[in-house]
Amino acid sequence: MFAAYAARIDDADPLSALETGEVPDPTPPDGWVVVDVVASALNHHDLWSLKGVGLGADALPMILGCDAAGRDPDGNEVVVYSVVADPASGKTSILSEKFPGTIAEKVAVPRESLVPKPAELSFAEAACLPTAWLTAYRMLVSCGQVGEGSSVLVQGAGGGVATAAVAIGTALGATVYATSRDATKRERAEKLGAVALESGARLPQRVDCVIETVGEATFDHSLKSLKPGGRLVVSGATSGHLPRVDLRRVFFLDISILGTSMGSRDELAGLLDLCARTGLRPIVDSTFPLSRAKDAFAHLQSGDVFGKVVIENDR
Repeated sequence: MFAAYAARIDDADPLSALETGEVPDPTPPDGWVVVDVVASALNHHDLWSLKGVGLGADALPMILGCDAAGRDPDGNEVVVYSVVADPASGKTSILSEKFPGTIAEKVAVPRESLVPKPAELSFAEAACLPTAWLTAYRMLVSCGQVGEGSSVLVQGAGGGVATAAVAIGTALGATVYATSRDATKRERAEKLGAVALESGARLPQRVDCVIETVGEATFDHSLKSLKPGGRLVVSGATSGHLPRVDLRRVFFLDISILGTSMGSRDELAGLLDLCARTGLRPIVDSTFPLSRAKDAFAHLQSGDVFGKVVIENDR
């Protein structure tokens, strides 16, 4: 089968470590099935893998990709939940770390990792959901307790999780504020239903929940933007992981700081249901055929992206 894979590790030039070509078909262990991939989606995790973050040289070559939608052996349309347990050790990892990933014609996964794809979503749309969008859904719903009438601040609009959080928060009926230093990204966030502000700007009101993926550069602003009893939910630290925190604000205002990453299979099913019920759809920045997977990676690395980069099987 045809696939895109990390052939080596190169921290300085990660794209040079990416290869595409024919690889052996998957041979699943007991309890696993082979999914025919119709569409997959890129994450920055894929670029980090090429740099050796979370991927050791002993695991090479490794097919990249965490997200996919396709058809199971019975022809059912499914979405792949990308967190899997090692049958030998029981330890969990994301596809493309210990087990081959999704940027291929086929991928092997545990049968219980398959979630039915709603007919309302295309394969490309469904493929965008299992990583960044699932993380945003968990941050808002399970951790942030956001619902109809809530207020939310999303820091760093434009990033994958942040963009998803703006769209999901709006679909949940919340008032969403989004910050960015980039005027174009603020304009795009407004089109998704957010009130867009420059980074660090004073909000019209304090909010119930802050979605924080930026880290050090925005953390103080996030704390200051919360109501008493508010929840600051963290899933990233792109600007630095050691912010200064005024603990007096935390305990005097009864603020909760919650960390999370990814989500559960049931939460993925909940996200798919929300999309089917409300018309919520992931933002697709661009679509590339599998045969041009290298171009898709280069586009993601360029940073000129708003939404998900999707790869569709053209083989």
